[in-house]
Amino acid sequence: MPVFSYRTLKSPAQGAYKERGSRFLSFAYPVNNETAIRARLEELRKSYFDARHHCYAFMLGPDKKNFRAADDGEPAHTAGDPILGQLRAHDLTNTLIVVVRYFGGIKLGVGGLITAYRESAADALRQAVVIEEEVMVAVTFSYSYDKTPEMMRLVKDYSLTIVQQSYGDHCVLQATVALRNETAMREKVRLLNIHGSIIGLASS
Repeated sequence: MPVFSYRTLKSPAQGAYKERGSRFLSFAYPVNNETAIRARLEELRKSYFDARHHCYAFMLGPDKKNFRAADDGEPAHTAGDPILGQLRAHDLTNTLIVVVRYFGGIKLGVGGLITAYRESAADALRQAVVIEEEVMVAVTFSYSYDKTPEMMRLVKDYSLTIVQQSYGDHCVLQATVALRNETAMREKVRLLNIHGSIIGLASS
């Protein structure tokens, strides 16, 4: 079954947790790709350069197949996995959570670390606003100028977002459309005798 929409964050959010002297600062971000993730991680590493650990997890894509959990020096699976678990528990994607730890001098043990990273991530998500986004598809249409009224009607009927267009004897329009409307739109394009092509996911 195709995935037509997904849950993500409206804007960045922060949380915190304390346990036996250790401070855990959590940061949750909406992200669309790994380039954005690397930028956020670098930003936090510079801002909190004196912290002991910068652990994180992310989920990308409507199908949630692109994900990673990183312990950053903590015992294996005690930091990244609990953070990733919160993304899964809240059914979120296109989301990054980073937990920065300032060590308090007392070791927390495996169970204590798992709890601390889980609760830190959960606190950031409690402060966040979750939204539902449509999966969008990029489309390109080419048509003769006399088809412009039909093309504009297509834009209105299927809520296309125009990205770029050019007019002349031969017109080209680039836009995005919700994946859930793609099949109906394709049929309409065929009936109107407008040449259209689906070129890939615009939002994932």
